[in-house]
Order: sequence, then structure tokens, then C-alpha cells
Amino acid sequence: MAKGFNKVILMGNLTRDVEMRTTSGGQSVANFSLAVSRSWKGQDGQQQEQTSFINCVAWGKVGEIIEQYTSKGTPLLVSGRLDQRSYEDKDGNKRQAVEVVVEDFNFVGGGRGDDAGSSNSSRPQNSSSSSNNARSKDTAVEDIDDKPIDLSEIPF
Repeated sequence: MAKGFNKVILMGNLTRDVEMRTTSGGQSVANFSLAVSRSWKGQDGQQQEQTSFINCVAWGKVGEIIEQYTSKGTPLLVSGRLDQRSYEDKDGNKRQAVEVVVEDFNFVGGGRGDDAGSSNSSRPQNSSSSSNNARSKDTAVEDIDDKPIDLSEIPF
């Protein structure tokens, strides 16, 4: 029988804040959902869009970091595997769930709205210090441009 392959890569926005729990064995687990959208042109030429809401679970340190640095609406890139599990709901009905078990992730964009990814142009600065910084940056650029390139320093 052929060996299976189970790999998922998703990029989307968190639909809610991460729910963090600890198992009876002391293992931390984070649950969250990603909204992943796709768009295409329909047969009528109109732009169409569909959003899927994908449940994700992250164990241990991975989940702790995601919970610490994200909140509802945060863009996130995750990779992992699909997992199917069965459970009983509060009414005793048997249910099945398919979710992504997150093995790795990357933050996309800024943090929790703390201007982590924004430029300094929106922050007020002292006008004299900003003009001095501009002059020193321009001088540094001119110094670099004036120097000839030594081809023996290129490593390839």
C-alpha cells in the first residue's frame, strides 16, 4: 500500500481570539479558527468570493506563542496536517470534526494593532531631529554610491 501524504498550508485571518486550555496532563492546547477567502470570476464575468472557516488546534509552545501574539482579525499563515476526531456533544450525540493540527506558523503583517509593521511616518517626531536624521541618511547613501564595487569581494 502506498504511503499517504497529509500536509495543509493556509493563510487567513483569525475569526476570534485564541482559546487556550490545559489538559489534565499539563499540556497546553490552543484552539482557533481561520477565515480563508478565495475569489474567482463566474461564468457571467462577475467577481465571486467564498470564505471558508477552518478550525485549527496548536499544541504546546506553538499554541502558547500564537495565543500570546494574536487576536481576532490577525492574519496568520499556518502549516500542519488534517486530523479527524470523534466526540460526544453535551446532548450525548456523536459528532465528528476535521481540523488542522498546526505544526508551524508565520505571522503575516503587524501585531495586535501596535504599529509593529507600520512605518515611523505616522508617529510625531521633533522636526529638527527628523531633518538631521534625513541629512545623515542622505550622506550615508552618497558615501555608499561613491565607492567602486570590488568584484573580488563577491562570494560567487
